[in-house]
Amino acid sequence: MEPTRDYPLFGGAFSATLPPGAIDVSDLRPVPDNQEVFCHRVTDQSLIVELLELQAHVQGEEAARYHFEDVGGVQEARAVQVETVQPLVLENLALRGCCQEAWILSGQQQVAKENHQP
Repeated sequence: MEPTRDYPLFGGAFSATLPPGAIDVSDLRPVPDNQEVFCHRVTDQSLIVELLELQAHVQGEEAARYHFEDVGGVQEARAVQVETVQPLVLENLALRGCCQEAWILSGQQQVAKENHQP
């Protein structure tokens, strides 16, 4: 089995540990500058890391939900399900001097792949 690997994101600003079989989609097609997109070579699953603009009208956990649901709306998702929203410990972040809080949201969206019907 192929081991996990650390992969630099957004020019090395931070990194993510990717599962075995992850393919960088930017090697296959254009990807917007605010996204890092990976797909699995066997399954129909994708992992998208997206940088989003600060929205001052929502904060904390609600900001994480807002962005997740907004992205789902833009992508015309048939289903958007939030599974968990948890705060991150700032001391563990490389960007700790740049932010007052950080959240991680895990969820699922049912979205058509590029050039496919929903």
